[in-house]
Amino acid sequence: MADSKKGVSRRDFLKTSGIAAGTLVGGGIIGGLVGYNVKKDGPATTTEDSHAAGDTNVNRGLMFFQNRHDFDVLSQATERIFPEDDLGPGAIGLGVPFFIDNQLAGNYGSNSKEYMQGPFFPGAPTQGYQSILTRSEIFLQGVHVMESEAKSRFDKSFTDIEPEQMDEILTDLQKDEIEMRGVTAGFFFKLLRSATIEGAYSDPLYNGNVNMEGWKMKGFPGHQMSYLNVIEEEKFQKIEPKSLSSMQH
Repeated sequence: MADSKKGVSRRDFLKTSGIAAGTLVGGGIIGGLVGYNVKKDGPATTTEDSHAAGDTNVNRGLMFFQNRHDFDVLSQATERIFPEDDLGPGAIGLGVPFFIDNQLAGNYGSNSKEYMQGPFFPGAPTQGYQSILTRSEIFLQGVHVMESEAKSRFDKSFTDIEPEQMDEILTDLQKDEIEMRGVTAGFFFKLLRSATIEGAYSDPLYNGNVNMEGWKMKGFPGHQMSYLNVIEEEKFQKIEPKSLSSMQH
């Protein structure tokens, strides 16, 4: 049958993994996120496509990355984790790379509100943050590692290799089979995957989830002032989502 050739759709994966219910479930190659129903005809769309049609009332720009190529490497990696498909845009179209960039420029990237003193020991998988490095340092190193691995394996930049080759590098990061300094590759991948999902479903106020497309794909109403007009209804209500920015008017 024709449907059997389409592979696993993002909707099917989200339903079976538990993400649709609001939880992130690990397991599988790269947590089950990379390689599902992605474009097979070349690298993902460019970062210029992140300015989706009708994308208004945003203040999008680079705040952390000083090298545009580093940002492009990050962008392609996030697109492999959250690819565009027939349900809607992927990470790049949703502005996820800009969300991550902006977060790295703030308290998230500097770990300024977290205890970061020694001693530092390799953490167990069940433990939380164990690195001496800040998130901004980890992300920047991770981007450089992905670029270095692409050049050593395929003699090309990460942004120029085939999607399956990107998956190979990302998979090896997730499986801790690539060396990183001051942090494990697996921990970097966890940060990258979590930040990608957060950017796809955050309020657009934070420069991700462009046009609330991430919410629309899930039928999430966003931030409504009230539900009094539908609370008595006995059937499911499809509500147009609203951003926090709409509360400012």
